[in-house]
Amino acid sequence: MPNNVEPTGEGRYEVQSVARAARLLDEIADHGANGLSITEIAERLGVAKSTALALARTLTVAGLLRTADPGPRYVLGIKLLRLGDLVGQQTSFAKLGLPILRDLSSATGMTARLAANEGGYPVFLERIDGEGSIRFHAPLGQREQPHATAAGKAILAYLIERDVCAMLLEAGMPRYTAKTHTEAGSLLSELVRVRNVGYALDDEEEAEGVFCVGAAFFDHQRNCVGALSVTGLKVDVPLREVHQLGSTVREHADRLSAMLGGLRPEGVPS
Repeated sequence: MPNNVEPTGEGRYEVQSVARAARLLDEIADHGANGLSITEIAERLGVAKSTALALARTLTVAGLLRTADPGPRYVLGIKLLRLGDLVGQQTSFAKLGLPILRDLSSATGMTARLAANEGGYPVFLERIDGEGSIRFHAPLGQREQPHATAAGKAILAYLIERDVCAMLLEAGMPRYTAKTHTEAGSLLSELVRVRNVGYALDDEEEAEGVFCVGAAFFDHQRNCVGALSVTGLKVDVPLREVHQLGSTVREHADRLSAMLGGLRPEGVPS
């Protein structure tokens, strides 16, 4: 067996250098506009500087990374814009959901986003900013923590409980604000409420002063494939309007489910 290939637990094979390249892209994406130096890349990947340099230069030649001064430091490459655009075009429910997302933003006056369900994590594919609303820093294509986001909790509510627990054990439940759920038990109790009312809340759980409402949508097999959510400032959302806002988001999510041939499941996932 080649040294660069390692078997996975599922009987498939993983090319180590490709796995490192994928991990490097994720690491650099997480560090934003500042990127990473060769020394930092080597530390994060646990490799020699020469290996880190060869990997970074290879990805730079491919257009997936580029260099930025001073340093140099490595940041994401322009080619990823084209690849990301193609992913969006090829993700059918993202395209189907755009008119509904526009309607949702118009109906609420808030920033509306569409997320895919990636193993329980919300990955946001589309965003429509509400007219005159504050622009929230919400990059597309980024996987977010499910326990502290409305879209994430909307998705988790329709997963099997043991899968939710396993995912939370793997991902952890980091605290972002005083209101963040950091215990699995309290989150599981909230997921029951989410199923009962059909929408989830992020009441300043990921960022202080920011309020989100999310609702899941489903495919023809009643599998949760993603969620719609709206985001606004907490001061702009009186408590008396929360239920109406949740109903509005749920109705738009149900519209997208209908377009996908799906329905909102009833009861606890099994």
